[in-house]
Amino acid sequence: MPSVSGVRQYLLALQARITRAVAELDGGVFLVDAWEKPAGEPLQGNGITQILEGGAVFERAGCGFSHVRGPRLPPSATQHRPELAGAPFEAMGVSLVFHPRNPYVPTVHMNVRMLAAWGADGQQVCWFGGGMDLTPYYGFEEDAVHFHRCCKAALEPFGEDKYPRFKTWCDEYFYLKHRSEQRGIGGVFFDDFSELGFDRSLAMMQAVGDAFLPAYLPIVERRRNLIYGERERAFQLYRRGRYVEFNLVWDRGTHFGLQSGGRTESILLSMPPLVSWSYQNVTEVGSPEAELYSKFLQRKDWI
Repeated sequence: MPSVSGVRQYLLALQARITRAVAELDGGVFLVDAWEKPAGEPLQGNGITQILEGGAVFERAGCGFSHVRGPRLPPSATQHRPELAGAPFEAMGVSLVFHPRNPYVPTVHMNVRMLAAWGADGQQVCWFGGGMDLTPYYGFEEDAVHFHRCCKAALEPFGEDKYPRFKTWCDEYFYLKHRSEQRGIGGVFFDDFSELGFDRSLAMMQAVGDAFLPAYLPIVERRRNLIYGERERAFQLYRRGRYVEFNLVWDRGTHFGLQSGGRTESILLSMPPLVSWSYQNVTEVGSPEAELYSKFLQRKDWI
């Protein structure tokens, strides 16, 4: 049976590393909220939610670690492993979503996680998931290329097939079916992954986690001081609505947390602080807002 203590240590260190770097960039302070599920609840475990709100750079930046155990895997975790439906499980991961203040800085999401379950034969089965994706409000090709190059570099040691495979998976996953629209310019996404064995699959998950800061922070530095006005702010709030729609309607991680009885306040840390919807919003032809749809919210090879 593989040990998971090292996975927990890595995830806690990753959370600390990311929040330190973001706090230094922003100048703000993360609220650190350590929590534990009360005794007697079906889901047991603990975690640390860290969140920065009202910062100079980030309007809301949430980064959470959780480590939970439960008696039965929820449906969202077994759609590709029906033989484990209802099996006892253990899950841990780090998940983050950063919502910037400046509309020219993209929102970013990253998640790395491990699940373990015990089959009817008593054997432990472990698998990994994760990835990161970028959601711009105003697109810059330079940023999209940089982000995807970092994703590709992280995965190259694990096989030439991994980046194109996980890039396609990301495009297909972060897609708002009810809008027929991509959520952003993608990145990489993988789930139910164990094909390299425990040690190498874990190493691949760690490589993705380690690639986050070099993939995202240079983009923030390039765009954080660009001048914007009410028009750009209004479009940012409107587009944030798409983020909310995806996370509540389609996201398996959100569904897993809520279905398994997870901590709601931590599960929903991905929600933006302010958002707006408008009926049949139409962008002006030839505008930067229209270019987001025509040039950036498209499945394409950015490298």
